[in-house]
Amino acid sequence: MPLVVPLLLAVVLFCLGVYGVLARRNAITLLMSFELMLNAVNLNLVAFDAWRLDGLATGQTLAVFVITLAAAEIGLGLAIVLLLFRGHGHVDADAARDLVEQQHLVEQEKTT
Repeated sequence: MPLVVPLLLAVVLFCLGVYGVLARRNAITLLMSFELMLNAVNLNLVAFDAWRLDGLATGQTLAVFVITLAAAEIGLGLAIVLLLFRGHGHVDADAARDLVEQQHLVEQEKTT
């Protein structure tokens, strides 16, 4: 199989992930979009490793590290989403940003 096929698939996956991050405001959708982008990176790493044929499997090793990083990111992200939902009843990323800004305004009013 030529190298172009997995690279084009990786480009499509990465573009879908970028679109999901830029267009959606739901925190779960943001996490899924980040996962799509990381999977595109993994596909590139494995494709270039298979293309090089050096026998060291460096691309596959790096892909395992990226998978480990993605698992940690999802665990932490889902914990934050769960706390946001329990505390405020929504998982909207824009509303969560507004909550942080409102909290800073309340703290500034208390100090003055």
